[in-house]
Amino acid sequence: MKNILVTGGAGFIGSHLLKHFVNKYPDYNIVNLDILSYAANISRLEQISSFKNYKFIKGDINDQDLVKKILLDYKIDSVINLAAESHVDNSIKNPNKFAVVNILGTLNLLNACNSYWVNKKDKLFYHISTDEVYGELGKDGKFNEQTPYNPKSPYSASKASSDHLVRAFFHTYGLPFIISNCSNNYGPDQHDEKLIPLTIKKIKENEKIPIYGDGMNIRDWIFVEDHVDAIDKIFHYGEIGETFNIGGENEINNLELVKKIIDIADNILKRPKGSSTKLISFVKDRKGHDFRYAIDNSKISKILGWQPQTSFSDGLIKTIRSYI
Repeated sequence: MKNILVTGGAGFIGSHLLKHFVNKYPDYNIVNLDILSYAANISRLEQISSFKNYKFIKGDINDQDLVKKILLDYKIDSVINLAAESHVDNSIKNPNKFAVVNILGTLNLLNACNSYWVNKKDKLFYHISTDEVYGELGKDGKFNEQTPYNPKSPYSASKASSDHLVRAFFHTYGLPFIISNCSNNYGPDQHDEKLIPLTIKKIKENEKIPIYGDGMNIRDWIFVEDHVDAIDKIFHYGEIGETFNIGGENEINNLELVKKIIDIADNILKRPKGSSTKLISFVKDRKGHDFRYAIDNSKISKILGWQPQTSFSDGLIKTIRSYI
């Protein structure tokens, strides 16, 4: 039996993770702590809301008294930290909020665990992070676990800072941790501020689809259910003190991605093939826009036997159907 605190569980990745864990591991007691910010949606978890092994608590990871109370009351032995501000555009407009949530929030969780977990045996602080901490790539190469950190936006800098704090608590206090850094997630129930759901929404409503710059920026995309499967394996079998990179092996530039979404959506909406291409609108590039991300999955594949299972085409069709 495990007693797990999942922070940010009403978010996109968190809600998929909770549904997976609550159903797959009925003997685990799982607490979901979420402040229910604009990007969260508790209705995502309606199907598990009545499960005996699941408890939702609305609250802030920066609330020291609340976090300590949860750790004590529910005898928490594992934390999976997904609570974060994650939209790069928002971090450019309001970097302070990202520092408060992503850095200070993580620090508060670490302090609480370090205080409560007097005996740190069989405990785990699992911190979910992003490939953006590594900065950007040129046309060649991929990020691996030894790639130096080189964040370029307030968002990625805040996540890099939280990663460093997690490692510091391990080296200073012996707090057991694992970190994973993932590529761009996509799938059903994602907030429409993100590129894929935003594009689907614009096609559906016949509105302009904004694309930054020339649309040549490249991202690696991972279907959220594949990411959740990787988290499951890392949580149960990953070695303490290790970092794992998780990528979907789906590199594509933004313009090509939007055109792919248009083809699928137009077909589902029974519109002439490619008719929504006219909606594409190039807008001024955002500040500090990294050119390319790509992840080397070698470590997690070799050690834990994980590989992404969802083809990009199948994942996109499933995602687009869920929105339309």
